[in-house]
Amino acid sequence: MKLILFYEKPGCSTNAKQKKSLKDAGHIVITRNLLQMEMSKEELFSYLKERSLQEWFNPNAPKIKNGQIDPKDFSQEEALSLLLREPILIRRPLMSVHGHRMCGFDHKEIENVLGVPLQDRFQESCTLSNQCLTPISPATP
Repeated sequence: MKLILFYEKPGCSTNAKQKKSLKDAGHIVITRNLLQMEMSKEELFSYLKERSLQEWFNPNAPKIKNGQIDPKDFSQEEALSLLLREPILIRRPLMSVHGHRMCGFDHKEIENVLGVPLQDRFQESCTLSNQCLTPISPATP
């Protein structure tokens, strides 16, 4: 059993299913509101650094979906500033497990960090309408 700090968008049904999957695997999940987080650029970067800059952004955030914001247009410094100002743009969830920080719900990475398979597999991100995506397949032990 591991303790997981889980930054989510409250009311996001995809995040709810992701948390349930973690709890069902026997872990303790401490939830934080991603939209009200108070992080420094350095702390936010510690969650994002394993992904490419474009993957820091939630591709289904309204401003990205409608073309107002193109993640390719930003330097690392500019992207971090924007994400801190508008956390709805951050790919979620952000998770911390015993010092290991990650962005998004990557099953393989999570299972490696936790040391156990997750029962349900969900697609990684939320849809624009914030509907939850259905399981894609059961985990293989």
